[in-house]
Amino acid sequence: MFDLDLLPRFLASVPPFLLAITLHEVAHGYAAYLLGDDTAKRAGRLTLNPIAHLDVIGTAMFIFSTFAGFGFGWAKPVPVAPWRLRNPRRDRALLTLAGPGANLLQALAWALLFRLVWTHPTLPAAQALEILCFYGLLINVVLLVFNLLPIPPLDGSHVAAWLLRVRDPSVVDRMAPIGFLVLLLFVNTRAFGVVLGALAGPLLRLLLPGA
Repeated sequence: MFDLDLLPRFLASVPPFLLAITLHEVAHGYAAYLLGDDTAKRAGRLTLNPIAHLDVIGTAMFIFSTFAGFGFGWAKPVPVAPWRLRNPRRDRALLTLAGPGANLLQALAWALLFRLVWTHPTLPAAQALEILCFYGLLINVVLLVFNLLPIPPLDGSHVAAWLLRVRDPSVVDRMAPIGFLVLLLFVNTRAFGVVLGALAGPLLRLLLPGA
């Protein structure tokens, strides 16, 4: 059942969520462009307009899951043509890390902004800014950790393939449909919260003691 008391939390989490997924995907696309693949650029995915990156199912999941007590969603992956990369095996891992890297930088920025607002409580709308910063930090840390899980089609699966020296990285893409179903089942289990909390918790406490 939906908890309508969570409406303020939903409204506060929408801006940082849209920014987080937009910069995540743009980072992927721009890294690919720098490494020789302009597919994302030609597809119009290097834009900061969040509408270009929204995934229907991922956005719906974020809305419903927020009102169900937790917020979880995803964006539409940017298109990548691995054969256009200068060094396909290495570059695929590099552009894959660009997305989580963008989330890490955003988490750092939100944490710094939170500390600034917290130490200046007389700022206009200070309490509202603190809430916005906290959700910005939380969303980016969760996206960072989640995307690094070694389950296709998540970014972590491509990094794992590179670390394991898989000769044909495209095998990860072929496993994506099965991996997606696994993820949908996984996020609806208690184990998902346990794993995510165990991985994201230490980073949250490091960036924002007491979080």
